[in-house]
Amino acid sequence: MSPRLARAARLLWRLTLLGLGLSLILGAALWYKTSARVRLEAPAATLRFVDHHGAFLGERADGDDPRLGYWPIDPSALPSRVVAATLAIEDKRFFEHPGVDLKAVARAAMQNLRSGRRVSGASTLAMQLARLQDPAARGWRSKLLEAVTALRLVHRDGHASVLAHYLRIAPYGNNVHGIAYAARRYFDKPLADLSWAQIAFLAGLPQAPGRMNPYTASGKRAAVARGQRILDILRADQVIEAVDWRRARLEIADLRIPPRPTRPPEAIHALLSFDPPASLGPQISTHLDLALQRDLQASLQAQLEGWRADGAGNGALIVVERPSSLDPEAPDGAGRWRLRALIGSADYHAARDHGAIDFTRALRLPGSTLKPFLYAHALEQGALRPTQVMDDLQRARGGVTNADRRFLGPLLPRVALANSRNVPAVELMMRVGLPGFFRLLGELGLHDGEADPRRYGEGLAIGGMPTRLIDLARAYTALAGDGRLASLSRFLGEPLPPARRIFSEGVARRVTLMLSDPMARLPTFPRMGHGELPFAAAIKTGTSSSYRDALAVGWSERYLVLAWVGRPDGQPTRGLSGYRAGAALVGATLRRLHPQARDGVSEGGFPAPEGSQPVSLCALSGQRATSACPSRIIEPLLPQEVPHADCAWHTRDDARGGVSLHLPPRYMAWANERGLPAHAREAPWGPQDEIKVELLTPRPNLRLRLDPDAPAALSTLKLQATVEPPVEQVVFYVDGRPFAVVDPPYTARWPLRPGAHVIEARLPFSDLRSTPVQLIVH
Repeated sequence: MSPRLARAARLLWRLTLLGLGLSLILGAALWYKTSARVRLEAPAATLRFVDHHGAFLGERADGDDPRLGYWPIDPSALPSRVVAATLAIEDKRFFEHPGVDLKAVARAAMQNLRSGRRVSGASTLAMQLARLQDPAARGWRSKLLEAVTALRLVHRDGHASVLAHYLRIAPYGNNVHGIAYAARRYFDKPLADLSWAQIAFLAGLPQAPGRMNPYTASGKRAAVARGQRILDILRADQVIEAVDWRRARLEIADLRIPPRPTRPPEAIHALLSFDPPASLGPQISTHLDLALQRDLQASLQAQLEGWRADGAGNGALIVVERPSSLDPEAPDGAGRWRLRALIGSADYHAARDHGAIDFTRALRLPGSTLKPFLYAHALEQGALRPTQVMDDLQRARGGVTNADRRFLGPLLPRVALANSRNVPAVELMMRVGLPGFFRLLGELGLHDGEADPRRYGEGLAIGGMPTRLIDLARAYTALAGDGRLASLSRFLGEPLPPARRIFSEGVARRVTLMLSDPMARLPTFPRMGHGELPFAAAIKTGTSSSYRDALAVGWSERYLVLAWVGRPDGQPTRGLSGYRAGAALVGATLRRLHPQARDGVSEGGFPAPEGSQPVSLCALSGQRATSACPSRIIEPLLPQEVPHADCAWHTRDDARGGVSLHLPPRYMAWANERGLPAHAREAPWGPQDEIKVELLTPRPNLRLRLDPDAPAALSTLKLQATVEPPVEQVVFYVDGRPFAVVDPPYTARWPLRPGAHVIEARLPFSDLRSTPVQLIVH
């Protein structure tokens, strides 16, 4: 070999090695540069909510990202027609190349050289996916990175996964991404149900999503033209039959695109509160009824306008449909409590009324709506019997009194609960125990168990513990649902835990009957008022201190309804009670939900406890009613609950031609104050050591403060005792010294004096006495 040829060979060898080295360096740089790009990722799928009729409720995207869609597609179940239409226009040789189509690159290069400008890009679908995930300015550097990324994506994840991810994140106009979501947005159909015409229409949108906007006339024309071209390509490639091609060509020219969906303001609070499980997918079918939601919100707005003068600021409503025995979602027969309406405020956009606050989820005081749980708990524990007389005689412990400042005397549980009396409720809670009742409320989901029950004290019996209306709705399923606590079902097909037994069926039914008896509500609540409906309905109202919160709960055989009215700032209203406002809303809502009742068709009543029989009781004594009893109650009782004796409180007075009232001594003072001609009841009492002396007033550990401006004659404290069996006289002792000798009904008034004092009641000339009571006067 000549020296010249040898030098040329050495130079060529060096250039080859240099080229190889540069190629390795460039390859390593490209490998490093694209490592972070080799991924298949997308924003969280947009949740699309519809009501149980399919009406659009709203969309919820990922955070503040305005882009919508990104619904995942299973790579193993790609719809064949979608694949064919997409690849026909985007990348016909997609499954034949490794991510970069060298034939397309060569063809594009020749076309660009001939024309002297860029007329073809040769980007494959995998390269477009790389650009969608990492957008950058157009140029050969970006193209090179996209090509290497495409090769690595296809090599790592396979063709099917790359195609599925492209179909998930590709743009389809109007901030819509992904063909599955586009199918819902533009045709309100699942992807698998699209026709050839609809698929071809969507397949062309990613090439120019801004220009081919389906919501504008020009954009739709451009999209139709692109779709027709795709159909022609599919026919030329014999992917689509001739008859299907002709039908699709006719259909695509006349496609109807529904108007852009708008979120109804009535459903905003519901959507913001919903947290569907991932297993339901991105298309969420709720149990809400949008038409009902709108109707009830308009009714709430109208009612609130009438209460503005009394300080009403806002309100909330919840409607739950009770389970049906024909429920297809309840193979175990338990059924679902479906949330049909959730109205968090009268108007979400009303800034003056703080409408953006969801008052179904705001902590407010529930008032007397907690009492039914207390009565059910006491009945369950055996601390209360349906025939047991409860006392409504004077302020209860802690100074608790009734809302109307009156005392109704001896009451049966049905009447005490239906009249929502505070005094019997407090005494009942003390009987069952504050910790036990607090635990029950925790089991019902009304608190998280963090607080000490002593924080609420006697106020717990009358609703002094804050809770949320939505939690109260769930808790009431335990009473309305025959004793089983159930979760509220918000979505079609959502997995829910089984209902849990809290009360026995008999106890739950008994409380329901108590609250559905319009006669038992007298005299506190009038007949034919908000709580009396032309069908069986249990109603319970609740009013917090100073009329800050007005609540009501009601249920029929088909629905459970809750309402709240109050001021967003928690300040008092002017007399808006649970009956006046809450029951008005609940009653009107239940009537709206039972249109057949307006036509004179009424449903049956609530079932009684299994094995019970209706028994006529004296409304005063709880014993078997006789012809002498002026007021009676029909109570369903089990055989072991039926009283053995007839009423001894009412007897016929043949001499006077009327009825004589004989009361136990503890009720004599109450009877005298009401002007009732009562006598202390006599009975075959035992020896003296069985006589019971009790000091009713004052309560133990009472603390009083003297008003320096009040006349001395008005600064007195009522002393009251009861003795069973009755005796002729009782002596009140103050600080160990006799103060007053009194006859039945054993009352006196003691002038207040500063200091610590001990008061007791004694029988004259006897060692029998009451338990001493200590008090302090400041």
